Amino acid sequence: MRAQPHLTEFARDIAKRTTARLGESPASRSQESPVPIIVVDVMPKAELLDPAGKAVAGALARQGNSPFSDVRIGKRFELTVDGPVDDAALAAARELADSLLSNSVIEDVVSVRVADE
Repeated sequence: MRAQPHLTEFARDIAKRTTARLGESPASRSQESPVPIIVVDVMPKAELLDPAGKAVAGALARQGNSPFSDVRIGKRFELTVDGPVDDAALAAARELADSLLSNSVIEDVVSVRVADE
């Protein structure tokens, strides 16, 4: 099946942007345009099974010599802030984390913080 032309162009555009960024480190990007970033970390609830984490833990065990006995996989969101990070921006990020970025039935928001500079 042939890809639709507009999807192919979109994929090429994404590939170009990704390739252009591969050689850059996060530090070099932050030096070019120092913008404040709020980081939101979300993890599966401790009492729930994490199938992806179990798969990674199994792979580590099969490789041998791994000091790790368990793996849990979560999500990290980086919110770029227009302007300074103040209490209102952090409160807005917390509200967004609870209402949109996480599913409170199966996930916990473990941290909302300003990214290290």
